[in-house]
Amino acid sequence: MTTTDKGRLTGQVAVVTAAGQGIGRAVADRLRAEGATVFASDLNAELLAGFGGETAALDATDYDAVQAYFAGFERIDTLVHAVGYVHQGTIEECSPADWRRSLAITLDSAYNVAAGAVPKMRAHGGALTFIASVASSLKGFPKRVAYGAAKGGVIGLTKAMAADYVAEGLRCNAVCPGTVDSPSLHQRIEELAEQFGSRDKAWDFFISRQPSGRLGKPEEIAGICAFLASEDGRFITGQTLQVDGGITI
Repeated sequence: MTTTDKGRLTGQVAVVTAAGQGIGRAVADRLRAEGATVFASDLNAELLAGFGGETAALDATDYDAVQAYFAGFERIDTLVHAVGYVHQGTIEECSPADWRRSLAITLDSAYNVAAGAVPKMRAHGGALTFIASVASSLKGFPKRVAYGAAKGGVIGLTKAMAADYVAEGLRCNAVCPGTVDSPSLHQRIEELAEQFGSRDKAWDFFISRQPSGRLGKPEEIAGICAFLASEDGRFITGQTLQVDGGITI
């Protein structure tokens, strides 16, 4: 059971990308529950149905579309960027097209969104949080060469931006989940079920990587993002926050 600090983010304008499902949706719901005015976007606008805040269809890999979207804001206090793509494969199983797609969706989108949001944040400070991963510069995992490289780039971007804007009160951090029970994971399990012989064995593979013995929940990642957006997180910048059930112990 999670505890929501109602009103903690009252008065904040928050933008959340990839908010249609999974971690992004949990973050958007949590920030809104804590009082923020939340603008939620997703490539698939249909996934945003039922969200109580402002919604928009947005392709975060399209620089011009992202700039046009952010031009509509006078002020942003919190940004959580949750766009990402998991390619499965070794370097030999990663084609140039796979590599480019991984970087475009995961790393280029982070650049695009940050470039659009920072001018709306730097005058008053705020919290810019990227959803990265423990599969990155933090730890290597089998068959995650493109994903690990892209998320490692997100961490590098986070730290560089934190150094650039720390004096202006703009805080940049990366939340790095372990394996989270999300629609994205369910899709990968379906893809791997044949390889492992059954869906249950594919599930067991992912759970076995978690020292805690269970998968993470999107709401657990959302709680960290809300903390970073709050007054309680004002002295934290340039950090990777591993929310991973013990993977990086």
